[in-house]
Amino acid sequence: QVQLVESGGGSVQNGGSLRLSCAASGFPFSFSAMGWFRQAPGKEREFVASISWHGERTVYSDSVKGRFTITRDGTANTIDLQMNSLTPEDTAVYYCAKGERPVATSSAPDFGAWGQGTQVTVSS
Repeated sequence: QVQLVESGGGSVQNGGSLRLSCAASGFPFSFSAMGWFRQAPGKEREFVASISWHGERTVYSDSVKGRFTITRDGTANTIDLQMNSLTPEDTAVYYCAKGERPVATSSAPDFGAWGQGTQVTVSS
């Protein structure tokens, strides 16, 4: 059974940094793209970043490009999201997602399993 467990959320001040992690199990991690999405209060879930099965290709939303970095560890079966220069607009619940294909995409339908989410709050 697919399990995705996020950690690392919390509260930071404007301009601060956080690092999220997602531990994956129950599927062949090395063959799946992985991604991060987020959902702010009153808004729809939106794409943040994704990484291909081999880690050589990454895709970012325009809103986080240059500030966030997604990485994966094939030995530990984890993905991380390093978030720098955070602003209050980054406040949301962040979800780890398992891709249904090996390529990195920004489309939610390309992801078939989701974690429970971890809260990130950025204060001004």
